[in-house]
Amino acid sequence: MPDVNESFTLADLAALNYTILVPYNGTIATGGDSLTDNLNIFYTSGDLAWIMTSTALVLLMIPGVGFFYSGLARRKSALSLIYLSMMSAAVVTFEWFFWGYSLAFSHTAGKYIGNLDNIGFRNVLAAPSVGSAKVPDMLFAIYQCMFAAITPALAIGAAVDRARMGPCVVFMFIWATIIYNPIACWTWNSAGWVYQMGGLDFAGGTPVHISSGAAALAYSLMLGKRRGYKDAGGLPYRPHNVTHVVIGTSFLWFGWFGFNGGSALGANMRAVSACVVTHLAASVGGFTWVLLDYRLDRKWSTVGFCSGAISGLVAITPASGFVPVWSAVIFGVVGAIGCNFGTKLKYYLRIDDSLDIFAVHAIGGTIGNLLTGLFAADYVAHLDGFSEIPGGWLNGNYIQLAYQIADSVSGFSYSFFGTCIILFFMNLVPGLSLRASEEAEIIGIDDSELGEFAYDYVEHKREIPYTSSINGIARSSGSGTPPTTSYVEPKSHV
Repeated sequence: MPDVNESFTLADLAALNYTILVPYNGTIATGGDSLTDNLNIFYTSGDLAWIMTSTALVLLMIPGVGFFYSGLARRKSALSLIYLSMMSAAVVTFEWFFWGYSLAFSHTAGKYIGNLDNIGFRNVLAAPSVGSAKVPDMLFAIYQCMFAAITPALAIGAAVDRARMGPCVVFMFIWATIIYNPIACWTWNSAGWVYQMGGLDFAGGTPVHISSGAAALAYSLMLGKRRGYKDAGGLPYRPHNVTHVVIGTSFLWFGWFGFNGGSALGANMRAVSACVVTHLAASVGGFTWVLLDYRLDRKWSTVGFCSGAISGLVAITPASGFVPVWSAVIFGVVGAIGCNFGTKLKYYLRIDDSLDIFAVHAIGGTIGNLLTGLFAADYVAHLDGFSEIPGGWLNGNYIQLAYQIADSVSGFSYSFFGTCIILFFMNLVPGLSLRASEEAEIIGIDDSELGEFAYDYVEHKREIPYTSSINGIARSSGSGTPPTTSYVEPKSHV
């Protein structure tokens, strides 16, 4: 065995089973000709493996959103929310392949939106990506696809109980194209105006959370209030399945390691730090919300814990690759408090934001953006070995907070007003009217729109007595035979 101090020769290196990493020096849009060139030599296998794993983790978050929303809703709309989350994954994936990726991350993008150079994933292969020279275009494209797909899924929860499914699906495609892609471009593309200004958003405070929260508020406004909703007290009912809420939270928390950790775009210490602060902020946010609710109800709420954990995760998202570990405690506490009290804003706004998406995502994302301006540290960003930022107030860079405010306000305004305009014109198109009929709302969106149910027993209890149809809307029965006794379901169990 050779001495450890003995120098290796070129022959020794050639005998080892590994690929020598070399800097990318190609000029071909695809990165090279795979028939004649080894395109793997520009990237490390560890980086590729981590981003592929992170892609799968973020994909798992999408059904997590569906289960989380489903559990919070009434059981007659439970399946529709899971359905919409899965449709978001499918519809937005096609949009992203068709032109979304090109509009957000083309190499020759403008300050506000990209071009169609990469339409249909044209020339998207092995060239270094816009996001990082350590990740090829194709891998970056599929990773970012998951961010694009989950964002409409977060927003579309506003459709609960009262929206038609077909227009919801059409909305996802249009919204991803007109709203999400430009915001992603100006935030993360190196040509974007927020990026060039110096705004810091590691994993989606504005493109994902603020934009989805603003869109949910706009969707709720344009749809109108649910049947029976009162401005003073809302529409009182219990979440119909807390187990679904816990399952959805578990999927989201698990996937968020890929959401934030993967945004380092490499297997490095910055990714490790992002994972640590993600978990810590979620944990602190969870028990903070529980304590806030306990002071009022003297109950240790499971739903409260799940809501707080999500609030902490949302708040830490834009900061996760910029802030020291100890600051995650502040993000968790402030994020949970801000989102908890933010749930009361809908009563002042007189908007039926049924699942508090605006409170958790728009307010939580804004809190995260602002706290990033305070706690961003140059040494944390440099944990990947190459990123350099001026930092936030911790580094004496006080202007950073102004950049974060500009980013937050612009993203919210563009998403809110843009969503209102999209929905206004959709509602004028025959066949794309947004609101379900009153009869459909009474029997439930699952029955009227899907003809399927989350549970077999949903057919045996109703808000209204059983009839064979209501104004022409057919009523199916799990057993094929109408029950002999009519039931009226208590509100607390709806």
